[in-house]
Amino acid sequence: MLSKEKTMEAIQIMYDMFPEAACELTHKSPFQLLIAVILSAQATDVSVNKATPALFAAYPTPEALAAAPIEDIIQKIKTIGLYRNKAKNIKACAAQLLDQFDGKVPETREELVSLPGVGRKTANVVMGDAFGEPAIAVDTHVERVSKRLRICKLDASVMEVEQTLMRKIPKELWVKTHHTMIFFGRYHCLARNPKCDICPLLYMCQEGKTRMNTK
Repeated sequence: MLSKEKTMEAIQIMYDMFPEAACELTHKSPFQLLIAVILSAQATDVSVNKATPALFAAYPTPEALAAAPIEDIIQKIKTIGLYRNKAKNIKACAAQLLDQFDGKVPETREELVSLPGVGRKTANVVMGDAFGEPAIAVDTHVERVSKRLRICKLDASVMEVEQTLMRKIPKELWVKTHHTMIFFGRYHCLARNPKCDICPLLYMCQEGKTRMNTK
């Protein structure tokens, strides 16, 4: 596995490649971000961003979303995968925000994961982007990049990947690193066709070297 020093060397190269890396889910408030991240599970940010303008225009507040008929919500998000279950979750989430949090999005992980449709990854995204709290959300891109570069063990669970990154990366860089690794995985180190032939990290990526040698 890469040392802390080598990990930060790799992360710095990613920073240089994607200096503008940031959340790509369109939102104007913590509430909108929370709903967008719930909707993004097993779906692309692009598909979510196509659906949320109409959703947020119709239901801009937890009050409006909680009161909305479920079939109306479904119609607004039916282009997103798992839309029926997600419609139920975001309606229930809005209702719980009203019942337990005075209509406001909570700022702690423990409170966030108590909401319907919210797991640790979603909570970490909201903490980092809505409230500036240090957090690393491990999605498929972050996990893939971490394992390909051997920042973490190949058999590491999602939680173990998160804990390894937290140990190796300074806390004040967690949110920046999370977004940068997502961009690196989304636009360069792709799942099926990674751009190994033009990758500045190839020199420290054994998987990439093996891939290039078998071409």
